[in-house]
Amino acid sequence: MTDDPNMKTSWKGVVEDVDRHGNVRVYYRASGKPKVRLREMPGTAEFMREYQCAVWGVPYTAESAPPPPAVKTASAAVGTFRWLCEAHFAEGPRNVSAKTFSDRRKVLESLLDEHGDKVAAEMERRHVVKIRDQRLDVGPFAAHAAVKAISSLYRWGIDAGHVITNPATGISRPSSGDGFHTWSIEEIEQFESVHPAGSTACLALHVFLFTGLRLSDAAILGRQHIRDVRGENGAMEKWVVIRPGKTEGSSRVLVEIPVLPELAVALASAPKDGLTFITNEYGKPFSVKGLGNRMRKWCDAADLKNCSAHGLRKAGAAIAAENGATHEQLKSIYGWTTFQQADHYIRAARRRRVAGAAKQLLRFEKTAG
Repeated sequence: MTDDPNMKTSWKGVVEDVDRHGNVRVYYRASGKPKVRLREMPGTAEFMREYQCAVWGVPYTAESAPPPPAVKTASAAVGTFRWLCEAHFAEGPRNVSAKTFSDRRKVLESLLDEHGDKVAAEMERRHVVKIRDQRLDVGPFAAHAAVKAISSLYRWGIDAGHVITNPATGISRPSSGDGFHTWSIEEIEQFESVHPAGSTACLALHVFLFTGLRLSDAAILGRQHIRDVRGENGAMEKWVVIRPGKTEGSSRVLVEIPVLPELAVALASAPKDGLTFITNEYGKPFSVKGLGNRMRKWCDAADLKNCSAHGLRKAGAAIAAENGATHEQLKSIYGWTTFQQADHYIRAARRRRVAGAAKQLLRFEKTAG
């Protein structure tokens, strides 16, 4: 703790005052509420519990006693994991899209039966790791989604002054192999042989492959997203300009990519009066789930059981990297905000090029028999 009077500490709302005798006193202060004296030694577990009780507005009665369960919100005891979740849900999405917030809410709600009545501030890293590992039976993505949801909840809780630490910080992502299968060139050609040019299936294939859009954005892509942009040579070019829904509430990155000739041909086959390029048999836009299900059927019809819409996004990134795309170019195409995802594809492409160049080194001359 600092010796300076009235100096704010690293705990939100905690300040130090020096009385007339030179004694340092620690208080918790919140706007519109009386200040609360904190008597435990700062940095100890007892202090953290005392501080948490002050934040929640409940009396600190013993060194290790949890907040009194009699103090309740509309449906949960103050300070419990359920209470923290409900407070977070009530505020709604912040810095994330409504879709992302909704997905994380579902994950958190699935934890309430087992963890809802536990004290939120007592969740530790080991607890989050256990929750993650329990979900590995469902899959690595489900396991990682649980960690992300808990981390997001506690980041919000820290900002709101409800908790002090984030127990999910630094927990590694479970190994997922290569995740969604990346389409090969042969698989793309196999799909096209079953679903020829002019079909909705082929249109969808080319939209995914040549735009790199996620399923949710490909479902809404329409002529309103095609803009005339002046190219480097001064001529006007057609470009796809769209703000991905996943980044709407966070980075708000704008994806801008030229319409390649192959994509232009595919888009020309789309209905001229539709709200979206990809439409169902009734001429209506697909829902995100509907397009995903239909893509699954199209892949199955082409005997491509391991292929998916997301795998086409990965295929495009792999092709671009092998053709020499830089980190910045891949970030621009796919709406990524960090180098991590782009680096995955660039490293893989480099390994293939190096291995190809080194193949002669594996040959040897046989000795005369």
